Amino acid sequence: MAAVDLGTAEWERSKITNQDINLLKKLGISKIPKAVCFPSEESYPTPPMGYRVSFVDHLIRGLSAPIHPFLRGLLFVYGLQLHHLTPNSILHISIFITLCEAFLGVQPNWALWKRIFFCRRNGSPNVAYNIGGVVISVRPTVNYFDVKLPDSVQGWRKKWLYIQEENHGCAEDNIPPFDGAEKILRRRSWDAEATEEEKTSTEALMTRIHELQNTRGKELSGIQITAYFLRARVQPLQARKNPLWNYAGDEDTDRLSTNLEVKDLEKLVRRISSLNKKDPVPSSCRVKPYNATCASQEKLAEVNERANTLAQKLEQSEEARKKAESDAVQARREADKAKTDAAGVEDLRKRLHDAETSLSEHITAQSAREEAILKRLRSQNRRFVSKTSQEFELEDPDNDPLLDAVSFLEFHGTEAREGIDQAKAGLSRLFPYFFPKKEEPATFLALAKCFNPPEDLGLKMRHENLKVAVESTVALVADSQQTIDWAKVGDTEQIEQTKWRSLIKAAKPNTKKILSYFGIKPSSTPSSSKPEV
Repeated sequence: MAAVDLGTAEWERSKITNQDINLLKKLGISKIPKAVCFPSEESYPTPPMGYRVSFVDHLIRGLSAPIHPFLRGLLFVYGLQLHHLTPNSILHISIFITLCEAFLGVQPNWALWKRIFFCRRNGSPNVAYNIGGVVISVRPTVNYFDVKLPDSVQGWRKKWLYIQEENHGCAEDNIPPFDGAEKILRRRSWDAEATEEEKTSTEALMTRIHELQNTRGKELSGIQITAYFLRARVQPLQARKNPLWNYAGDEDTDRLSTNLEVKDLEKLVRRISSLNKKDPVPSSCRVKPYNATCASQEKLAEVNERANTLAQKLEQSEEARKKAESDAVQARREADKAKTDAAGVEDLRKRLHDAETSLSEHITAQSAREEAILKRLRSQNRRFVSKTSQEFELEDPDNDPLLDAVSFLEFHGTEAREGIDQAKAGLSRLFPYFFPKKEEPATFLALAKCFNPPEDLGLKMRHENLKVAVESTVALVADSQQTIDWAKVGDTEQIEQTKWRSLIKAAKPNTKKILSYFGIKPSSTPSSSKPEV
């Protein structure tokens, strides 16, 4: 069953996003006046006069208007239009032109191209594509750069636009007029191989390509070539004033924009290749690009250097013997110096050994000292625990026994200070009661000593209370004018409670008078004015 040719059925309205437009601006492609024209709402390309159909993914892989003469020649020989080529095929051509101009120092030529590439139809047994219907591939027998092309470029057929083409007046120098439905016809040129004469003339170039691939430490890869022309900001597939071997850096007239930021360059390289986020993107080529001016200057400098070298050898032939003798004397001096240095090295080794021994002893002594300190701190901690009956746990230990033990002592010290503060507060409240006429001492030790005199304060208070009780009892007896049996005074059960309270109430205002009558001076303590019954 023959494959179905899709023809015009593949075309639909272009779906170029703002992100694509911003990328083309950043690359400088859309900044060239009238170089790029974006379609409006048409679902089938209708390029204006002087324009041809291309794709966003073609432009970011090195294509720009007006196109390079070598690409125009390929399209003429193969009988193709731009939309017939896949993005990977466009990248193959860009890398080939960059390789020839920047690393081989030659114009891209048809003979070298045939030795490396051929064309094949793109599609499946049942479907033959028109857009991207032709693939440029490396010949299986050729050892060429690993370009790391992606297996497929998603959605590229939907992002078409128009690029301007110059009219050269000759059919083979112009891009074929656009015809979206034109069938792709296979030509014998697709498989054309280099003739023996062409192989002979390009053998040196093929040898150089193998050297660029295999020179240890200076290997060149397809990714490096791709990153080079993206970093240089020169589109390989654009017709330029100068070849890349005359590239003048930032001042080059063919540059479309300033240098890309590293992150933008790496993102673009990964987009057009099969590299993932983990694969490194080369920051520079391991091989220095070819430069015609530098090459001529290097050859001239090499010739001059060789001439100067020969002249110097002629002039120095007479001095060779004297120099040899001088070198011998110098060698003997160096041998003597080496012996002296050897003795110095041995002395340094001994001193180093002594320093290491001293350091080891110091570390041992320091460890013993830290262990002794830790032991003492643990002992103090146990004493605090036995005195306060409290144990603490560190919320955030340092996992350092010495620092953690100090932290425990800090907790105990805080607890001791709080206990002293509480005791001082309690004694301060009791002080006016026991010593109404004294001023409270300023220090805690003096305050505590006040409550620990030679006499017994508790006994003194009991005596005072007993005195007050006796005084009150006497006052009551005197006021009642009754005969009291003192033997029965302690038997309070025989006293009528109501009458007892009334007597106390009646006697209270006259207590001092009664005591004065009996010649008793009331005590000045607060308890004497508030007798307890």
